[in-house]
Amino acid sequence: MKTFTAKPADIDKKWILIDAEGVVLGRLASIVAMRLRGKHKPSFTPHMDMGDNVIVINADKIQLTGRKRTDKVYYRHTGHPGGIKSITAGKILEGAHPERVVMKAVQRMLPGNRLSRQQMTNLRVYAGAEHGHEAQKPEVLDVKSMNTKNTRS
Repeated sequence: MKTFTAKPADIDKKWILIDAEGVVLGRLASIVAMRLRGKHKPSFTPHMDMGDNVIVINADKIQLTGRKRTDKVYYRHTGHPGGIKSITAGKILEGAHPERVVMKAVQRMLPGNRLSRQQMTNLRVYAGAEHGHEAQKPEVLDVKSMNTKNTRS
C-alpha cells in the first residue's frame, strides 16, 4: 500500500458560500479554516494548497458568546517605543471593517507558515450580504444546521 500524495493536477477547488448571520465566531472560524486547508477532503496532503475558495457574507452579524464583545481585546504595535494599541471586538464589529474579526479568527486557526498565508488569499469576507462572486456559482454551506451550538439567539 502506497501513501497518496496529491499533485497539482489532482487538486479540485470549489467555491463555498457561508452566511455568518447569527453564527458563533469561533465555530465559524474553525469550519472555514478546515475548508481553506482542505482537511475535509479524503485526498488531503499537508504540504499542498488543497482547500476550497470560501466566501463569508454578513460578517457584521456574527455572534460572540459570553462577554467577548467587550472583553476580547485585539492588540497591534506601531513599531515605535510605547506604541502598543488595543481595541475591543465590539468596537471593530461596530466600526468600518467588521470583517477583520472573522479574518483574524480564521488566520489564527491556521498554522503560521507560508502555505497558510497562501491559503488565506482563498478567503473572502464581506460585511454585508452582497458579494461579487456569483459567476463562480458557489455552493451554499449551511453552518447553522450543522450543530445547534453553532448559533446564538
